[in-house]
Amino acid sequence: MNYEELWHPLTRVYDAGEARAVARMVLEVGFGLSLADVLCGKVTQLSAKEQAELQKIQHRLLQGEPVQYVLGVADFGPSTLRVTPDVLIPRPETYELCQWITADLAPLVPHLSPFTILDIGTGSGCIACTLAAQWPHARVTGWDISPGALAVAKENANRTGTNVCFEQRDMMRQPYTDFGLWDVVVSNPPYVCESEASEMEPWVLDYEPETALFVPDDDPVMFYLQISNYAQSALKEGGRLYFEINPRFDEHIEDILLGLGFDDITVKEDQFGKNRFMKATWH
Repeated sequence: MNYEELWHPLTRVYDAGEARAVARMVLEVGFGLSLADVLCGKVTQLSAKEQAELQKIQHRLLQGEPVQYVLGVADFGPSTLRVTPDVLIPRPETYELCQWITADLAPLVPHLSPFTILDIGTGSGCIACTLAAQWPHARVTGWDISPGALAVAKENANRTGTNVCFEQRDMMRQPYTDFGLWDVVVSNPPYVCESEASEMEPWVLDYEPETALFVPDDDPVMFYLQISNYAQSALKEGGRLYFEINPRFDEHIEDILLGLGFDDITVKEDQFGKNRFMKATWH
């Protein structure tokens, strides 16, 4: 199999540009071939065993399986993280959230000791590990209900050389006993309504974990309400709550926060111009 024979059949799943990009990712991550190697025809020089593996990978991609699950890794900012079907594939928008938190807290962190961060619904651990890498002295904790997700998150802490405490917790059953414990609570909870499934790509629906994606149409902000209630008691004075949100419900989530007594509420757009992030302060 040469490069053309690898990427061109993938146009059944992707457009031509994406098909080439996926093929190059496979060759670089899976076989250590740079773009220069590919252009020099080194794909044809792979061993018979490697060619057989490449054909298996192509077959999985043609079934619509995301390349990140096929390869077992996904890029997240400067890091390459482990991913499995137990976790969502980290999105660029979520890295934008991490960048916002980092910039927003930069003036405050030197004055906070200890500095404590909680990531609720940590999944792959992408947020927790990114913030822990930014502030190695911080006490960072990640919660998730899924044992499979927690196993992936722990592996990512090892991959990134970060110190994160991961715990199995159900955010919908968390008792309000952690009074004044956290400087920061952050969450990217499930926020896609079940009725929005028809608008999503089939490889997302077929392969990514439903419990990490969807909320009922009749209660779309259920996780935001529960997490905000918890944060109301668990944040230190002046502590901050950060969310990734569904733009459809930004006003509803803001009303919840105002009703609970949060202030300094800020909504921030993502790179696509959608209201994707929210911050609130507890006083």
